[in-house]
Amino acid sequence: MQKLIDNSTEALDRYFSEIGAKRIMLVGGRSMDRLDIGRYFNELTARTGIEVVRFSDFKPNPDYSSALAGTALYKEKGCDMIVAVGGGSAMDTAKCIKMYATMDDTEDYITQKIIPNDIEFFAVPTTAGTGSEATRYAIIYHNGSKVSVTDSSCIPTAVLFDPSVLKTLPDYHKKATMMDALCHAVESYWSVHSTDESKTYAAEAIKLIFSAMGGYLANTDSGNEDMLRASNLAGKAINITATTAGHAMCYKLTTKYGLAHGHAAALCVKALFPFMVKNTSLCKDMRGEKYFKNMLDELAGIMGCSSALSAAECFGTLTDSLGLGAPSADKDDIELLVSSVNAERLKNHPVTLDSSTISYLYKNIVS
Repeated sequence: MQKLIDNSTEALDRYFSEIGAKRIMLVGGRSMDRLDIGRYFNELTARTGIEVVRFSDFKPNPDYSSALAGTALYKEKGCDMIVAVGGGSAMDTAKCIKMYATMDDTEDYITQKIIPNDIEFFAVPTTAGTGSEATRYAIIYHNGSKVSVTDSSCIPTAVLFDPSVLKTLPDYHKKATMMDALCHAVESYWSVHSTDESKTYAAEAIKLIFSAMGGYLANTDSGNEDMLRASNLAGKAINITATTAGHAMCYKLTTKYGLAHGHAAALCVKALFPFMVKNTSLCKDMRGEKYFKNMLDELAGIMGCSSALSAAECFGTLTDSLGLGAPSADKDDIELLVSSVNAERLKNHPVTLDSSTISYLYKNIVS
């Protein structure tokens, strides 16, 4: 069970004291110093004697060399716990350091079987979207290729939600990350791997996203904190189910057109949702088409809609209202986009999507 730490100096000091921390590795970008949590760690040693070892040598898309450097520093300094402050990049780097810290450093970590460890891992997410602080997944680039490092032992053991970290985020970034969290929850709910537990997390996340949206976009403390919690719930849902076609199809949109990840995912789900509602006969969920139809109706109810089709329309209207428009593309772009889709990720999707269907969907996604 992930522990939630109260957002106060006293609660943080008590947490670090209770776990017996002596030397913390702090993984986070240099911009962290402008945040209250950054200033907390800058003052921690003088106040408590707990040493803080900073590691900021990672990129927006972290690579294996960063994980290597962080792991080497963790071992060299004799750190006894890891703290990650940031978005997905900081979280993914810290997760790899956490896993690699007890593995054989004479061999490539990527080739080794991960051995779970009990290193304490504390996370402070600075965006409300990835939910990375609740998942067993980390993405790094190894020899130019994207690699998913996966193990339950890399899930942070404790987390803190600080609404003030979202105050200075640009509007576009806030909108895109919110939609990433919503896509996580929606995709998890309809995934072929959904369970009662994952659907509970996803449903709670969806309801909280819609109720918190106004305050979040207005930058209120309560809205920001609720959106951080919603993102965490959505992360817990995809930690069980993984994502589906919405994410399988969005990555090339991000890299080719420079869209934020959540923006690209929203465009994909916007196209997928009505297609699925109108083509339930293509269901490949082992629970059958009747289950699939009922599930879509449940999802509509969770979103406050009267039918599955109106829920799909609601999702599209929300995406449009946030100004998350589609990029322009030509015929060659469509072929490139279709070829980029990872077939493995499509296995989680509840309806059959062949290459011609994916091409049709991309033509609806881009303008």
